[in-house]
Amino acid sequence: MTEAHRRKKQPEQVRQQLLEVAARLSHEQGVAGITLDAVSQAAGVSKGGLLHHFPNKQALFDGLFDDLVARFDAAIEEAMAADPVAQGRFTRAYVDVCSKLDPDADVPGWRMLTIAMIAEPNLKGRWREWVSCRAQEFADTDASPNCVLARLAADGLWLADLMQSHDLDAVARLALADNLKALSAR
Repeated sequence: MTEAHRRKKQPEQVRQQLLEVAARLSHEQGVAGITLDAVSQAAGVSKGGLLHHFPNKQALFDGLFDDLVARFDAAIEEAMAADPVAQGRFTRAYVDVCSKLDPDADVPGWRMLTIAMIAEPNLKGRWREWVSCRAQEFADTDASPNCVLARLAADGLWLADLMQSHDLDAVARLALADNLKALSAR
């Protein structure tokens, strides 16, 4: 009997491992580095095992999108829960989460996803839908021009992190985020 037949099945753990490997490969080799063969090999999962979770490359991108956005949403929800002021709460949480993305731990998946969102109409549409849904959900508290400006600036910070275009030390980064969060109260 082969090792695969004796191994305990843990489908969710395997799925998560495949997503993490895809994010790492995209960080190391770019989006072109994400092939089903490369992901299955680097994850130590058979190609059939990968295809069970992600039947094609688009499904892998969709899975990575879903995983990253779910983590992003959870971080925003956590930040919102700690903020007692309703006016601009979503914007402050959005700025907070964007400004605290850890370039070493968080950015690789986002880098790949951002590049894929630009190139893949499906992912671009899904991100636009996420933004639109959140804008509608928090229209009563976060629709002011200052809130929109703060979120757009947070997007710029996110892009700068992904592109590694600006060197911000922790103090400057915190001050920038605080200034953006202050906009949400005006």
